[in-house]
Amino acid sequence: QPGGTTGIAVGSFTAADTSLQRAAGIVDHPQDHAIDAAKFADPAIEAANHTELRQYFLREAAETLDWLRGMGVSFVGPSPEPPNRVPRMHNVVPGAKAYIASLQLALQRAGGKLICNAHVQSLERNGNRVVGVRAVIDGRLSPFHARRGVVLAAGDYANNRALIAEFKGEQFGGIEGINPFAGGDGHLLAREIGARLINMEITYGPELRFVPASKRPFQQALPSSGLPARIMGLVARRMPAWLMRRLIKRLLVTWQHPENALFDDGAILVNRRGERFVDETAWPEREIAVAAQPEKLAYIVLDGRLVQRYSAWPHFISTAPDIAYAYVKDYQRLRPDVSHTGKELAQAAAAAGIDPQRLAATVARVNADRRDAESRLVRGPWVLLGPLKAWFTTTEGGVAINERLQVLDEQGRVIPGLYAVGQNGLGGMILWGHGLHIAWAMTSGRLVGIAMTQDTD
Repeated sequence: QPGGTTGIAVGSFTAADTSLQRAAGIVDHPQDHAIDAAKFADPAIEAANHTELRQYFLREAAETLDWLRGMGVSFVGPSPEPPNRVPRMHNVVPGAKAYIASLQLALQRAGGKLICNAHVQSLERNGNRVVGVRAVIDGRLSPFHARRGVVLAAGDYANNRALIAEFKGEQFGGIEGINPFAGGDGHLLAREIGARLINMEITYGPELRFVPASKRPFQQALPSSGLPARIMGLVARRMPAWLMRRLIKRLLVTWQHPENALFDDGAILVNRRGERFVDETAWPEREIAVAAQPEKLAYIVLDGRLVQRYSAWPHFISTAPDIAYAYVKDYQRLRPDVSHTGKELAQAAAAAGIDPQRLAATVARVNADRRDAESRLVRGPWVLLGPLKAWFTTTEGGVAINERLQVLDEQGRVIPGLYAVGQNGLGGMILWGHGLHIAWAMTSGRLVGIAMTQDTD
């Protein structure tokens, strides 16, 4: 089905000098956005950024937002996200599936055809030019000829353990991608014909996240296209701030990761057997260790002191910065499937399906090893949050491209007929912070359509 990682995302679109910013009286410029975008990643990672390409992208992003709105996609905001100096994050209504539905409808109206369950095995070339692909459909190998060119738009490689191990290290090979279909197919196809891959060792994560709910998130059931979606967008833009925060909080407990401060304050991780297995404050050793546990699952153990501490500002379980903060009660109310509570430790353990005696022995050993009495886990109510897993959220490695989205080889030369967008065509950019990956996916998709009608090589 269409969607990819975009289909499971919240769907923020971050851009500067947008029509929605101007309507809200916000003065902004892409050059200011470029300065702020450089503040999200660690300086060592930011040093690998392709500065000129990211500046080009940020100059084009606002036009893409209006292009999407013209197709019926609705947004609320902009909302703040420090270190952005002004609100730039536009949140799609009702969620990221609105992009998929609207683009799919536009494709159908233009006479395009979407073929699912079609695995591309190879790029076809005539001399040096890419002229099509061969794909397996219904068990048969089928050729497709491309008159204008082929666009690689196959997402990231967060769930390709071989690529992760090759570029990042064997110790990360057991950690999965949050999107199970993020196999790096586009990266592999490009490399097979000599394309240059950049920043393949840079990943967002690994990080701990709670497993998805068994039922669909509420926003997945809301209309995402047509008149109902437009009406919803009008309503959402007029919602009181408290109600919008409440809706965002529901998204927050669905997608975000627990804060590292939990472990700094004394929370511990245990596996399904109730055993502690790692120093919880050590990253990325913590995530590597979680991936080595039975079923790759773990639970966070909170005693009454931590439950009280993480029930009010400024101590929260997870956050969407400056927008919403989720506390223990939010998880108990909105994610009861990952919140297991008991007055006694044994009750919380039983609720989570963990052996109470083994967990009690684990907690006793932890307390015996802690010299600071304040950090010991000693009183109820007890809460076990989980299961959670270690995941790669996305990857920053991509195919080298120019501003016409053309793929470049190891010598920096254009490979005629081959283009790359989204996570395939990151081109060396570092896009940390909410809303930049989706903004680039949509912007590069819009721009490649223009480029393909103009290129003659």
